[in-house]
Amino acid sequence: MSTEQSTAADRFPYTLTRTLDAPAAKVWRAWTTAEQYAQWAYAAPGSVEMDVRPGGAWKATMVTPDGGQFPLTGSYLEVDENRLLVVGMDVPGKPEPSVMTMELDEQDGHSARIVLRQTCDTAEERDMAEQGSTMLLDSLGAFLAEKPAG
Repeated sequence: MSTEQSTAADRFPYTLTRTLDAPAAKVWRAWTTAEQYAQWAYAAPGSVEMDVRPGGAWKATMVTPDGGQFPLTGSYLEVDENRLLVVGMDVPGKPEPSVMTMELDEQDGHSARIVLRQTCDTAEERDMAEQGSTMLLDSLGAFLAEKPAG
């Protein structure tokens, strides 16, 4: 078995899919506009900065349910407006960023299917990332439901 196959086999992916009651453009704005992102993504007020373009940087300080705060940084690897966002997240002690892919697919002009994908190094990392992503999708859905169209 080659090292490449072994590495791929030893990775731990997850995929989450949801249909949101909002058009893709509205979902995209919620995910890529600092002011909106901060409202639903558990970010500390004023901590979100986004330069949404390939190679552009982002940062946010996330607030945990128990009130703890931790800073996150990274960059945008791929950007296809209203369709695809590939985000690199810096991980202390690791040479390569952790990569999350967010895909949007317009369903009927009124709803969008969102797919989040990430591959982690360990089952524990995957479980934590999947739990965090599930919380994000729950919060995003609630945010979109209460925000007027536009």
